Amino acid sequence: MDILFVLHLLNGLLMVAMPIGLAIYLTSRWKLGGRIWWIGAATFIISQVGHIPFNWIVGKLLNQTAMVSWNPTSQLIFNAVFLGLSAGIFEEGVRYLVLRWWARDARSWRKGVLFGAGHGGAEAIIFGALALYAFFQLAALRSADLSKLFPANQLVLAQNQVQAYWSMTWYASMLGALERFFTIPCQIAMALMVMQVFTRKNIGWLFAAIGYHTLIDGVAVFGQKYISPLGLEGVVGIFAILSIIIIFLLRQPEPPEAILPAAPAPTVPMPEPIQETPENIERTRYQ
Repeated sequence: MDILFVLHLLNGLLMVAMPIGLAIYLTSRWKLGGRIWWIGAATFIISQVGHIPFNWIVGKLLNQTAMVSWNPTSQLIFNAVFLGLSAGIFEEGVRYLVLRWWARDARSWRKGVLFGAGHGGAEAIIFGALALYAFFQLAALRSADLSKLFPANQLVLAQNQVQAYWSMTWYASMLGALERFFTIPCQIAMALMVMQVFTRKNIGWLFAAIGYHTLIDGVAVFGQKYISPLGLEGVVGIFAILSIIIIFLLRQPEPPEAILPAAPAPTVPMPEPIQETPENIERTRYQ
């Protein structure tokens, strides 16, 4: 077993373990329970139900238009803006709807952090599961006779993919986990931004979150053409630092816990005074 084998496996495991560990830490530290985290996780999944088909349909339509004749730079700029904006609209839009109609009690800073951690956590876990699936597939293909598994027209492609996976540098094999580590703070920051719509009564925060999401994803798409994978993760890391600053700038005191009034002490009825009549005096003579 070589070091690259271990690192590929560790990459997928960390992508799954990091968000789970963060969820356990936050819920146990703040005594909030896991409900808000799970709602945040469901928010990401719901957003992708519309986001993925939308991107696929628009991509099919654009391939049939004059866009195919654009120069590569124009296509790249369009893709960066379109993909970033669609991700921002779907994810932040669904986040707004969930906070409006489902997680109506998520109005404090801590609950907003937990909500965003669930959103980013579900994303990380799904990508981690895909990374582990790819790892086990490519581990099985590493020593297999690919000519017996793939048709001739796919053999060269399969060989190149297996070769590329098992010949990458050690740090490249861990970039997936590094990216998830940087992305979760971004998701938390955007969740808190959307939550300000309700705590500050200002819809402008929703558009700010959409714009920030568009910027992050758009830069990532555009940078794939001109920046190395490691350098691109450095750019995402800058957004992570900016997001942490946003998280603490939006921090507000937690609302005081409701104090239930003390139950009134039970009242004991007082005995009626005994009338000092001759009859009562005679009846209580020997008591």
